[in-house]
Amino acid sequence: RVQLVESGGGAVQSGGSLRLSCTASGFYFSRYCMTWFRQAPGQEREGVAGIDSRGHTIYTDSVQGRFTISRDNDKTTVDLEMNSLKPEDTAVYYCGADRECTVLAGILAYGSTASWGQGTQVTVSS
Repeated sequence: RVQLVESGGGAVQSGGSLRLSCTASGFYFSRYCMTWFRQAPGQEREGVAGIDSRGHTIYTDSVQGRFTISRDNDKTTVDLEMNSLKPEDTAVYYCGADRECTVLAGILAYGSTASWGQGTQVTVSS
């Protein structure tokens, strides 16, 4: 079965950096779209970044130029490098996996077949 385990969250000051990592198992990793979503209290889950099986990436506008998603198919990991962090980046970050990336009107979304990790908290103070 699909298992996704996130690590690397924490608390930083505005302008700081964090690197999140997700270790995957239980599926054919290299063929899957891997994503990072986040959810702040009282808000809906938001797509942050995605990378498909060919290495094509997509980012939400608010993190473009600050965050970088990457994958290592040999290690079955997907990372999210986050720089120039802002207080509005504060959320629980979830690693996601699905057979294809779901993009609606240019926005990263998720389908009913997506699998999720438990999430890791990122807190950015001003």
